[in-house]
Amino acid sequence: MLTRAPTYDALHDGFRWTLPEGLNMAVQVCDARAHATPEALAIIDLTDGARRDVTCGALYTLSRRVEATLRRRGVDRGDRVGVLLSQSPLCAAAHLAAWRMGAISVPLFKLFQGDALRTRLEDCGARIVVTDIDGAFLLSELGVAALVEADLTDPPTDAPPADTGPETPAVLIYTSGTTGKPKGALHGHRVLTGHLPGVEMSHDFLGQPGDVLWTPADWAWIGGLFDVLMPGLALGVPVVAARADKFTPETCAQVIREGRVRNVFFPPTALRMLKAADASLPGLRSVASGGEPLGAEMLAWGRDALDVTINEFYGQTECNMVASSCAALFDPRPGCIGRAVPGFDVAVIDEAGQPTTDEGAIAIRRGCASMLLEYWGNPQATAEKFRGDWLLTGDRGTIEGGYIRFVGREDDVITSAGYRIGPSEIEDCLLTHPAVATVGVVGKPDSLRTEIVKAYVVLKPGARASAETLQDWVKARLASYSYPREIAFLDALPMTVTGKVIRKDLKSMAAEEGA
Repeated sequence: MLTRAPTYDALHDGFRWTLPEGLNMAVQVCDARAHATPEALAIIDLTDGARRDVTCGALYTLSRRVEATLRRRGVDRGDRVGVLLSQSPLCAAAHLAAWRMGAISVPLFKLFQGDALRTRLEDCGARIVVTDIDGAFLLSELGVAALVEADLTDPPTDAPPADTGPETPAVLIYTSGTTGKPKGALHGHRVLTGHLPGVEMSHDFLGQPGDVLWTPADWAWIGGLFDVLMPGLALGVPVVAARADKFTPETCAQVIREGRVRNVFFPPTALRMLKAADASLPGLRSVASGGEPLGAEMLAWGRDALDVTINEFYGQTECNMVASSCAALFDPRPGCIGRAVPGFDVAVIDEAGQPTTDEGAIAIRRGCASMLLEYWGNPQATAEKFRGDWLLTGDRGTIEGGYIRFVGREDDVITSAGYRIGPSEIEDCLLTHPAVATVGVVGKPDSLRTEIVKAYVVLKPGARASAETLQDWVKARLASYSYPREIAFLDALPMTVTGKVIRKDLKSMAAEEGA
């Protein structure tokens, strides 16, 4: 845990990463506490409409049962194990089981449909996927082995944890890209340690007596898995599991009330929905938010309506929790995404890879614990992610008095309701429809969701297709949140001389429409 200091500068300047030679996240998160305090509360499970408290000992036993079954199914060190589950104790146990045996867990989103799952599973070569009945049915159509809770008939194994270290691969998280297939960011067992300082800061030193942590974000994403679930377990803070098909202010208030939640990570869209509903959420001690800057109006609303100062944080799948606000240490600055978290050297660099006081590329220096090892099977993309000693976030900004101000993205990734959506996957999907000749997908500004997915479609000569038909086509094949909420039909798309869609022209069109 962070050692509290009187000032941010003292905390940041005095911090050093201390990574042991032997490090296994399952031991770090679960095993040590299960042996020392087996009755301590780990997960508050609200997924079935009634509260069920899961102790550290019970979570350990469940993960050992999953591990025993995985071993019987032939899973070995280095194998990839998919986890296709919503927030639940089994989801947590599946990751722990894979890490303990030296395998690599692959979080997968329950809203993924056939094509989205197939792309990721084929890329990583997962041997088996831990899931539920619905997920097993979908996987059977893809010819992928599934493990459901009813399969856990083996007694808990007592095999010793695998001999792993900070650099040993542990988790493969797919990130949305602008071109080609989604890329898998491979992280080592140090990734959780790398998240802890930022998580603690964003919740005004998480781990105070009575703290209980929750997020509506799914545990299939790095924000849910490593900003909430695993840090909470590692720090001894109970984590609420609450599965909801759709976020609403009413269900949010119910979860907070029934789980006695004191600490929440809210994506910006959730905060906007709460503000629009004039929601009341008494009892919160801290609220963290990340994804895009909130602005002065939202920060003021948080102080008035939630009685907290919302702490904004910043990061991405490849290197997360690198900057954060912390009201317990310094006042937030509207329009900024906080200051560098202890252990991270965040800078704005120029084309030569040198720090600059002007606007430039937001970058993180190599050597921090939450930085990816590599992109899975993609050395070219790994090399392109770096400029000298700096990892490029793909965002542009400035640094003013230590505060990082986000200016905009350099790529075409669409940020919608907290999800980062790659346009190329949607374009590829639409192009498989027999009526579509060509298509360009961009983000259109939206007051609630930040952006919505907008598709500009050219149909084949003589072909017909409605917007609703094409929307359903995408919904049935990709994640339901990524379908184009608007579709416009054009006679032709703006193209380069080499035949590539000029997305910036489409983005200009979408921006004018949004205005």
